[in-house]
Amino acid sequence: METHVRGAHGPFDFDLIAGGRSNLTFKVTGSDGATFALRRPPIAQVLSTAHDMLREHRVIAALGSAHVPVPEVCGVCEDESVNERPFYVMEFVDGMILRSEEVVEELCPLPIRAAIGPNLACTLADLHRVDPDEVGLGTLGRRDAYVERQLKRWSTQFEQMVGPDDLHADLVRSVNMRLSAHLPEQQAATIVHGDFRLDNTVLDDHGEVKAILDWELCTLGDPLADLALLMVYWSEPGDTVVALEGQAPTLAPGFGTRAEIMEEYQRQSDLDLSGLPYYTAFSYWRLACILQGVYRRYQEGASAGDDSSVASFPEHIGGLARAAQEILDGEH
Repeated sequence: METHVRGAHGPFDFDLIAGGRSNLTFKVTGSDGATFALRRPPIAQVLSTAHDMLREHRVIAALGSAHVPVPEVCGVCEDESVNERPFYVMEFVDGMILRSEEVVEELCPLPIRAAIGPNLACTLADLHRVDPDEVGLGTLGRRDAYVERQLKRWSTQFEQMVGPDDLHADLVRSVNMRLSAHLPEQQAATIVHGDFRLDNTVLDDHGEVKAILDWELCTLGDPLADLALLMVYWSEPGDTVVALEGQAPTLAPGFGTRAEIMEEYQRQSDLDLSGLPYYTAFSYWRLACILQGVYRRYQEGASAGDDSSVASFPEHIGGLARAAQEILDGEH
């Protein structure tokens, strides 16, 4: 840290930041009080195509030059003898990270909550307007057939992580088959965050986005997948399933609706949003596959001291797959 990160003075304290159930993020505090954030892969069950810290570092460094709100990168380490895996260090951005209703009530004044959804929509539309070639990300991934490739990727990873006692497996497979049978026509090829949601952003005191976090799943592809995932995570009263159990910050009073977010995004974009229900079903299904991997890693001891319970994960994964199935039932 002292050799490679400007302004870093040890000894250092490393504190696991709650909320992450995939890559691990640590707040690093130096002897003079200066703070940084360190990102590294999980401890166990690392799949060959996941948790690429060098790739994530490349994305953030490139987008910073395009004025996308991201933390400033401070250093990257490829030597696995240092910390067992490649990792990178970035600016620690102070602000509100709204992960639950309780955090919202503690940190976020009621009058600014209604503006947060439209602010996220504007920020996402701004990201989707960035030309990948102009920022050096033109080779980040294939641009075509995004949903088709995602279906193949996550179904493969699901099969690697599912066990014989996981009763929801057949439902997840059935939804995959239905999604694969009705692939949408991709309207555009943009930079896609891959996990864009409220608690992956840092907000200022006015509810504006100071930084977008967690670029692990970033690639090139279909921007409607990003918008649909934001819809999935944007819980509303009366929803039968929330994306992440215990993490539904938008159920606190004062937040706007999914419809308002869609309207704001539409004002910033010329894309046709009529096919968004398909992408929403796809997002529920993909999240089910991702959480299957999280569940297996926790079973293998990848929590790094975060003892959050995952006992309810199998039932919740099944609920996400059912939500996808119900949307498809309404569409076809």
